[in-house]
Amino acid sequence: MMSISLKAQIADTLCDLRNISFQSGEYMKYKVGYALGLIWIKAGAVEFTVKDAELRGRQAYHIVGEGGTYSFYEWLFSVDDKYETYIDKETLLPLRFVRKIEEGNYKYFNQVDFDHENNSCTSLKGSYKVPDCVQDILSAVYVCRNLDFNNVNLNDTVPFNIFLDDQVYSIYVRYLGKETIRTKLGKFRCIKFSPLLIAGTVFEAGESMKVWVTDDKNKLPIRVESPILFGAVKVELNEYSNLRNKVEAKLD
Repeated sequence: MMSISLKAQIADTLCDLRNISFQSGEYMKYKVGYALGLIWIKAGAVEFTVKDAELRGRQAYHIVGEGGTYSFYEWLFSVDDKYETYIDKETLLPLRFVRKIEEGNYKYFNQVDFDHENNSCTSLKGSYKVPDCVQDILSAVYVCRNLDFNNVNLNDTVPFNIFLDDQVYSIYVRYLGKETIRTKLGKFRCIKFSPLLIAGTVFEAGESMKVWVTDDKNKLPIRVESPILFGAVKVELNEYSNLRNKVEAKLD
């Protein structure tokens, strides 16, 4: 009963979070490695930027995530993706989401504008009803960095809703405890969790992805590991700057 009550309490906070984890100017760069059997290759990079913006009279964080494979490995599988979200600074709810995908022969583009007062959104394909506090796939990453995991029990899940590909999905992240991991940037105390994935052109549905974020106010994503449809992928933080808080989880 305590675990169920705690999950309900956390879910409610998704509608009433304040940002203490990121700021305008934050920059993160990741190296992407692919596993082919026992061989790991450094095949790509991903960058995330946060800037100030104004949209429909609201002050917002304009967050852009861009990633792709290095040209040398495009014969294996070509990826050139760009995600954009505009997050209302006051409510931490997305105002607009833009998704441009080029993965192999698959191409996709969509823009979604959210109207949270009327629980609706409009994409290039039509208008849809959405639940309270719905997120997009990129805004969810940044908003969840503000969750407090200190009172969460092992294997508890934190549920929330996202709007993706003109559908609402009910997903969650599962808390897997705390670990200390070593990377090329040093050793970090981390919170480990597993998000419920939606099946796509690269990832399989389920909880197979593992994510490590710093165990401090930044909740800085340090490492992501996951099987994919044609092997496995490992994403690791390679560079960061202009964080909102000191990286207290860094041990050396």
